[in-house]
Amino acid sequence: MSSFAQFTKWLRKKQIQIEVTFAVYMFTPWEKFAFYSIVFLLFSLTFIAAVLYLPHHVTILAGRVWYYINGESIDVAATAHKAVREVLTSSGALDTQGAVTGGGADTKLEL
Repeated sequence: MSSFAQFTKWLRKKQIQIEVTFAVYMFTPWEKFAFYSIVFLLFSLTFIAAVLYLPHHVTILAGRVWYYINGESIDVAATAHKAVREVLTSSGALDTQGAVTGGGADTKLEL
């Protein structure tokens, strides 16, 4: 059995499990459509909120953890920028003016 067939079987099993748990199997077709539309909307909004707001929230939490451990405030974005600059400098990809060199004249990017 291929992995696609296994995934399809697992997905169908989860759909039946949801239909039995929430009694969706008793709904008329338009009620099923409304139910699944609401579920899709809620999951979509949750996913979009996580993608948009979670990285910023994690940055704030990392700054707080740093403050609690070391007792001094830190700018996480500036520290990450400095770490990337150090890695690029040590690997030779960053020249002395702070530009990324890639071989061609049009590939210089300013950090």
